[in-house]
Amino acid sequence: MPVMTYREALRSTLREELLRDDDVFLIGEEIGVFEGSYKITAGLLTEFGEKRVRDTPIAETGFVGAAIGAAMLGLRPVVEIMTINFSLLALDQIVNHAAKIYGMFGGQTSVPMVIRTPGGGGQQLGATHSQNIELYYAFVPGLKVVAPSTPADAKALLLAAIRDDDPVLFLENLALYNSSGEVPDDLGPAEIGRAAVTREGTDITVVGYSRMAAVAHEVADQLAESGISAEVVDLRSLRPLDRDTIVASVRKTGCAVVAEDDWLTYGIGAEIAATISDGAFDYLDAPVRRVAAAEVPLPYAKPLEQAALPSADSLVTAVRETLAAVGRRR
Repeated sequence: MPVMTYREALRSTLREELLRDDDVFLIGEEIGVFEGSYKITAGLLTEFGEKRVRDTPIAETGFVGAAIGAAMLGLRPVVEIMTINFSLLALDQIVNHAAKIYGMFGGQTSVPMVIRTPGGGGQQLGATHSQNIELYYAFVPGLKVVAPSTPADAKALLLAAIRDDDPVLFLENLALYNSSGEVPDDLGPAEIGRAAVTREGTDITVVGYSRMAAVAHEVADQLAESGISAEVVDLRSLRPLDRDTIVASVRKTGCAVVAEDDWLTYGIGAEIAATISDGAFDYLDAPVRRVAAAEVPLPYAKPLEQAALPSADSLVTAVRETLAAVGRRR
């Protein structure tokens, strides 16, 4: 089975879809001649030309709006916003237009577009370039929001997003671009809205998405050395949210920790904790614990930045404290 990086999986999937469907085109800042800030679109302008790989001015509102119009007329644009932080400049287009056109027009037209955008800290890019603000979009009905953590899921979910008739926000974490994993040649589209139990366990459920789903695997391996069996649930999709898979896992293990890269207050983890309370309260042996970023604008200084971000160590501590509270200390 081929092994590729997360970056390579995204690029090969974009190429595959450009070849498969003439209605697919790419649009965004510096994606053509410069080949993208993170080289996801490397070589695609040369192969497909300016009609299919369209460089834009630094004007997020403008090119996101243009993509919405193109999607309404039957094309399938894949927008690249350089970082999720810059998506705030197109918030009205995304939230008040892309998400609402299908419903407001009574289903007469859909908006089959994808907005790819990376986020996350740890790269010393400063507070305004290092945010995890996916909650803003996961909050909005009419949008689909996906956050793959592996190269295989990056391919499968991008295939699904491009072929979906609804607008999809496709989240990429900068820390994942160089991660690698097996990607089957015959891998097809994933089901948007379906979480994955990526590691079976019996003692505790660890729920994460994007980078923190990868960290959860690392932690599960570490905990196994001391006899703790952690089950890992990778959300993969934030809207729709697969509540059934989360609840079923916690009903089995009786304990849960939720790990996220965004801030604790009002974060994705709060929704997961509420979901567990609603669906698995009688099965819980301990309160749901949450691991998240410090409630500060992310510092630029490397030691402070690392201290503010959730880590494997903080997740291990949360798991051990949860199990210790119910007498499962190891």
